[in-house]
Amino acid sequence: MENPNKQRWALTLSYDGSRFYGWQKQAGEVPTVQTALERAVSLLAGEPISVIVAGRTDTGVHATAQVVHFDTGAHRPPQAWIRGVNAHLPQGIAVWHAQPVAAHFHARFDAYGRHYRYLLQSAPVRSPLLAGKAGWTHLDLDIELMQQAAKLLEGEKDFSSFRASMCQAKSPIKTLYSANISGTPELLKLDLHGNAFLHHMVRNIMGALVYVGSKKLSIEGFASLIEEKSRLKAPPTFMPDGLYLTGVDYPDEFDILKVDIPSWL
Repeated sequence: MENPNKQRWALTLSYDGSRFYGWQKQAGEVPTVQTALERAVSLLAGEPISVIVAGRTDTGVHATAQVVHFDTGAHRPPQAWIRGVNAHLPQGIAVWHAQPVAAHFHARFDAYGRHYRYLLQSAPVRSPLLAGKAGWTHLDLDIELMQQAAKLLEGEKDFSSFRASMCQAKSPIKTLYSANISGTPELLKLDLHGNAFLHHMVRNIMGALVYVGSKKLSIEGFASLIEEKSRLKAPPTFMPDGLYLTGVDYPDEFDILKVDIPSWL
C-alpha cells in the first residue's frame, strides 16, 4: 500500500564516469555514482534514500542525462533537490533537474528508448586533453564506410555478436531506431538510439566499426558478423572512455524533461 505522505521525485544528472567504478554501488568504500548520489540525497532528505536508475553504466562510462527516481517523505522544492544534493556530491557528479512525478513512474521500466554517443579520436598520438573523455585509435578511418556499416544495425535484430559474455539480458533481440556517424575522421561521433542495449553493446559496435573504417573488415564482413550472432568472431571490445548516455525516452504522460545532447560533446 502506498504511503500518502511520500512523494516520488525524478532527477536528471550528469557524471564523469572516469572518476567512478560504474553506476552500481558495491561492497566496501568503492566509489560509485549510485553510492555518492544516495548518500547526498539521504543527507538532504534526512532519511535513507534508495534511487532507481534508468540504465546502469560501467566503469569509465559517462552520462549527460541520466534519470533516477526515489520516494521520500521529506518535503523540499525542486531547487532544493538540485542545489542541496549538489552541495553533498563529490566532483564529477551534478544534478541539474528535479521534478515531482506520478507515484507509478519508474525510471527504468517506463523508459522506452535510450540514446548513446561514442566520441572517438583518430590520431597518431592520443591527445592528453581527451584522455578519459574520448576513445582513441591510431588508425586512419573512412567515415563513409563506417556510416554504411552503421546503417546495417538499424531495426530489430539479434545483437549477440555485440553482447558481452556476462550480459544478463533475457534476450539479445533489441531494436535500434537509428545509428549514425558524424564529425570528421580525426574526431567522429557514433550516435545510437534504441529501445534497450545489451552489456557492452555500444563499445562492441564501436570496435567493429573501427575495423570497418580502417578497412580491416569489409561492409560485407560486417553484415556477416551481425548474421553470425556470435561474439567469438567479432573484434575486441573498445575502451569505455568515449561512451556517453545522452538521453532517456519516456511517455508524454510523465512530462519528463526532454534533453538535447550538449553542444560541447
